[in-house]
Amino acid sequence: MLFVTKALVVLSVATAAVQAAVVTYNWNITYVNANADGLFERRVIGVNGQFPPPAINVTLNDTLVINVINQLDEPTSLHAHGLFQVGNNQMDGPSMVTQCPIPPGASFTYNIPINQTGTYWIHGHHKGHYVDGLRAPLIIHNPNEAYHYDEEYTLTFADWYHEEHAVLLLQYLSIFNPSGAEPIPKSGLINQATDQKFQFVPGKTYRLRIINMSALAMFHFHIDGHDFQIIEIDGVDVQSFPVATFPIAAAQRYSVLVTAKNSTTNNYLIHGDMDPMMFDTVPADLQMNVTGTIVYSDSAPLAPVETSDWPDFDDAVIVPITSQPTSAPNNQIVLNAAFSVLSDYVNHATFNDVTYVMPKVPSLYTALSMGNNSLSSNPEVYGKYSNPMVLNHNDEIEIVINNLDVGNHPFHLHGHVFQVVGRGDGAYDPASGPYPSYLNTTENPLRRDTVLVRAQQNAVIRFKANNPGVWFFHCHIEWHLQAGLAVTMIEAPEAMAGVLSVDPSHFDQCKALGIPYQGNAAGNPGLDMTGQNVGADALPGTFTAKGIVALVFTILAALMGLATVIWYARDDEATNFKKEVRKNESEE
Repeated sequence: MLFVTKALVVLSVATAAVQAAVVTYNWNITYVNANADGLFERRVIGVNGQFPPPAINVTLNDTLVINVINQLDEPTSLHAHGLFQVGNNQMDGPSMVTQCPIPPGASFTYNIPINQTGTYWIHGHHKGHYVDGLRAPLIIHNPNEAYHYDEEYTLTFADWYHEEHAVLLLQYLSIFNPSGAEPIPKSGLINQATDQKFQFVPGKTYRLRIINMSALAMFHFHIDGHDFQIIEIDGVDVQSFPVATFPIAAAQRYSVLVTAKNSTTNNYLIHGDMDPMMFDTVPADLQMNVTGTIVYSDSAPLAPVETSDWPDFDDAVIVPITSQPTSAPNNQIVLNAAFSVLSDYVNHATFNDVTYVMPKVPSLYTALSMGNNSLSSNPEVYGKYSNPMVLNHNDEIEIVINNLDVGNHPFHLHGHVFQVVGRGDGAYDPASGPYPSYLNTTENPLRRDTVLVRAQQNAVIRFKANNPGVWFFHCHIEWHLQAGLAVTMIEAPEAMAGVLSVDPSHFDQCKALGIPYQGNAAGNPGLDMTGQNVGADALPGTFTAKGIVALVFTILAALMGLATVIWYARDDEATNFKKEVRKNESEE
């Protein structure tokens, strides 16, 4: 059973009285059995013995409290995706970035002041737990919404697997998968199930909050027989933007307004079509079209099904309601995202030739234990394989993301929304001169927290480093994060001690798991990195990616050939032995 409590507190702001609530959810994270797609029952991760986990609803100025008990057989953690966590970085949740994970059998409380509104979600941020079901909507209501509507629904889209994430990950990060082909889901889900129904009343206006909670899949959204307008992107209210269909990548969110028809003679399908370009192959039995039903009348027939051509969609032309001009950057970071077979002969993801590996000490704890001195601003203390980027307080940051891969990637920054100010083909090299493909760098660019960078293209984002803390930046395709496509933004380390406070009870989790909670990334003082966690590095030589793949296949073929020779040799030995035994028996 889910327990939700509200304790009302009256706050006085100048002469106005504002009511705020402490909204408490008790989440007992457990394994349960579920058949989400109607095709296969399996063990999943649920909450309070139920699947799917319940949606979380709070209102601006509330305080969200989530009391977690971990009854899994391994550690876990939770991340409230899209929340800024200003002065609250220790509650952001990614394992070994801002906290030690919650040990099995232990409890932990997330305490989150709510100072923003919009459509978000909460999910496990340890070992891909959200792929196994630990994910739910997180809706923050605004007492003074920018748009009027009569009712609202939340629609989550997600891919679904029949094997547990841990099993699939071993297959994915394997020498037997040199191309890096991601696991293909078995199904797509709407609201963690199939064919959900949404009652519409003629003439009413509905807000649909749409969330992609996938590990890999991108969906194309459209509704048969209805027009709609985008009014929110990743928690940012935007000027209404009419559109017939749009793509939504993993971790992105949109709100649309839909006005119901005046007739009840038909019901209509809501479509979330999975994009085949995200999959290495498309199995013949994979249903790519995920649907829900708008119901005007239980007895009405379904209207003819419509198809969509998926025209080009540029989110950067959509304008936020609240204007925020961009500023010229004083720190430009170029990140080259790529995949290649590394020294362990496994296909890994890299940013600037470094594949992310968790440090021995959570990076936030390293920043705080280094003290307010030059060491906390030295990227070396965070370890090479945490891929640290130190940002000065209040700098204007510009990140150029070069996607060198042949696949699309949705990149998410914790702790911020950023402005999308540029897109272009190919990779940008600063040595070639100023960036040539800016879109809008003076007025009011689109702001969001997860940007899709298309295959072999680039995107440019900007934000102000005004939120001291350690913030993860990573691809939100979960397989790619596990493959190492992440960097750690160390934002204003010199200011962290003045705004962040970690309760000593947080360190109890580290102690229970035998994890050090102070010192550098290796758990040592100063710049002594002895014993730090390390990742695979580039193979020596000048092989191209294709050459490396060919080399790996050659090695595998050689090993298989050697095994065949040995097998036949042993078989010959066994045959000769049997002949000798029979000869001896006949002589006797």
